[in-house]
Amino acid sequence: MLKHFFTLAVLIVVLSCNLSGCVEARFELSSESRLPKWFDIPEGMSRDELRVTVDYYIKSSGGEAVFKLYGDNGTRLKKVKGEMGIYPLQLKNPPEGSPENYPMYEIVIVDGVTDVIEHRERSNIFHMTNEPAILEEFGIRQ
Repeated sequence: MLKHFFTLAVLIVVLSCNLSGCVEARFELSSESRLPKWFDIPEGMSRDELRVTVDYYIKSSGGEAVFKLYGDNGTRLKKVKGEMGIYPLQLKNPPEGSPENYPMYEIVIVDGVTDVIEHRERSNIFHMTNEPAILEEFGIRQ
């Protein structure tokens, strides 16, 4: 009986992830990074007072990124969803001294606006990049 219950529970989780997507990973924007293009600094605030997180979801139709912008008191100011590829991209010639398999990049599109996430190393911190050589390699026009 317990074995059947466990099997049913696993099946329900797998099916729900397939339909709605499951969080693959959660990251926080480096305080030294610029904000993603779809977020503006609210009037009366500074970049130092803001925090951004991103959750990656893998769905059968591709990837989704959910960004949340928070004020310094922890209040969520904005939430947006974007489309992304299933797999991260890597440079043909990564910078010398980079950790193995890094940096990795995610191209995300929110409401028609494209921006690029950079993961410099294995950690929960990400950066936004607008390095011309990186954008050019991935075929992104500014």
